[in-house]
Amino acid sequence: MTAHTSARPALPWPTGVLSEQSLRDFVEARRITEIILGVPDLQGRLKGKIFSAPVFLQRMTGGAEMCSYLLATDPDMTPLDGFDLTGWKQGFGDFLVTPDWETARVLPTRRGTALLLGTALDDGTPVRVDPRHMLRTQLSRMSELGYGVQAGVESEFVLFSKENSALVPAWSENLDYGLEQPPAVSDFFRRLDDAMTEAGIDYESVKLEGAPGQAEVSFAYGDPVHVSDGYSVFQLIARDIAGRDGLVPAFMAAPQTGIGSGLHLHLSLWNEHGDPGFHHSPAQGPPPLMTHAIAGLLSLLPHLAPLYWPTVNSYKRLRPHSFAPTRFNWGLDHRGCAVRVTGHGRSAHLEVRLAGSDANAYLALAAYIAAMTHGIEEKLTPRQACEGDAYHDTSAMPVYADLAEAVQHFEHSTIAHSQLGKDVVDHYTRAAHAELDWHRSRVTDTEQHRGIR
Repeated sequence: MTAHTSARPALPWPTGVLSEQSLRDFVEARRITEIILGVPDLQGRLKGKIFSAPVFLQRMTGGAEMCSYLLATDPDMTPLDGFDLTGWKQGFGDFLVTPDWETARVLPTRRGTALLLGTALDDGTPVRVDPRHMLRTQLSRMSELGYGVQAGVESEFVLFSKENSALVPAWSENLDYGLEQPPAVSDFFRRLDDAMTEAGIDYESVKLEGAPGQAEVSFAYGDPVHVSDGYSVFQLIARDIAGRDGLVPAFMAAPQTGIGSGLHLHLSLWNEHGDPGFHHSPAQGPPPLMTHAIAGLLSLLPHLAPLYWPTVNSYKRLRPHSFAPTRFNWGLDHRGCAVRVTGHGRSAHLEVRLAGSDANAYLALAAYIAAMTHGIEEKLTPRQACEGDAYHDTSAMPVYADLAEAVQHFEHSTIAHSQLGKDVVDHYTRAAHAELDWHRSRVTDTEQHRGIR
């Protein structure tokens, strides 16, 4: 007689967001062989280590050591000095990155790989300048007022192709809202759509924009940390997919002269009963809670500009009649304003149009939520809504000309220190000065073009 044993059914290939137990099951079944533990750096890019999945689950569930300069560096990963967190004086030591298990998901562009985002700890305490922790801190402040925050992200970027070592927009026409796409472009967005779905990233739409090579991806409303996590994974996936086809997605505020790409962030407040705090009808106008939030945004955000305009390039997007704001103003369904009241009824919300595509979503949202909290706490009232050409609204404060002007206001702002803490202001002031120092020592192609005759 032959003995029969019941075999465990084979697990399918994993997709989407994973529970800790399902992650363990897939690792045991060899469906997942690698685990990436990452943190968003100051630029919002995911950085971290790739681990053998079995080894990670056996030895590193409590976290892994990583060099603390991950939260104190520039886009080129230069070991910068002058930060309290780390530097040559401190020897560039490690901090502990502990996995946030609710962030586990499949990384579809790397078969057999799962991704976990982590929290940076220093002596068991969250690092206060960590972008994810900063966002959570501001959400906690708003929660103390009795409100939860929902956020949505619209990210514009320009897709370039490589031609003879030069970067050229992947298409040259104005394809705004276009449904007929060049084959290579259509293939890229099809693969991007499939990868975002497999990774469990909640997104709403993909559309082409008016500038050559420009597109926009809109992400579904949700918890601001969760939405920012999904956006950081999206950027990693987009770069992976594009790179395999000889394409480059540029997340720059002004990737070429005359082109601006925004990171438009949508925000709404909800009370503990699940009722919308910004609910209103056009006939009634914005409710008091919304006007306090608007006033807070317009009052505080001029003090926090390096958190959402972090680079020299950020300010080259802010041009008249470009759909990027040039003044700190607000309006009803007005895309020329810094703050736009949009949506209807229960879906009414605020769209803050200040940040460019180079912004770190965690930091921009932290700044915006801090500003709304300030407005609500102080019951601030905004000036009148802009009803005409927002770019001619001379009664509203103009945006800064450059990063040097913005960081001067940030560094010496009493209210920035009170809202964020001196350590946070000092950290991001140092990052801004490092950005300025880098540009001051470089000669650009444009300077050569103008100077060599």
